[in-house]
Amino acid sequence: MCGEYRAHANDTMPDPPESHSPGPRSPAEVREAVRQALDSARRSRGPGATTDATAVGDVLLVASELTTNAMLHGGGVTAFEVIPGEREVRLSVSDRSDDMPTPVRRAGGPGTLQIGGHGWPIICRLARDIMISYLRAGGKRITAVVPLSPR
Repeated sequence: MCGEYRAHANDTMPDPPESHSPGPRSPAEVREAVRQALDSARRSRGPGATTDATAVGDVLLVASELTTNAMLHGGGVTAFEVIPGEREVRLSVSDRSDDMPTPVRRAGGPGTLQIGGHGWPIICRLARDIMISYLRAGGKRITAVVPLSPR
């Protein structure tokens, strides 16, 4: 999955709860939902609370890449969840595919332009932990835990 990075597949998990609202489905909608959740969490910590801008950028990038991968390789986003904590953010994206993510290996030497295939390595690099769970009704949920402190 992530090569030398930390990742593990869990046994089958319950399906995400059904929601009356469809929730974010595109990378832009997911980034906005993450921004709102982080802003709300920061405000709840009181006046003067801040979050490292680089770490926020990392969280937004991981959320966007998880969503893009679900759209391109997983049959679309079926559920999304963001849980901000004091030191980390837990992002979960569910899709319709049972296939595990794999890094794309391309042949080519120096100077060869590689288009695509960067999302999963980016997620593996920025996330502190990654869990992949199969869903009972089919598909999978990928949960990435991203630190809120600079690397």
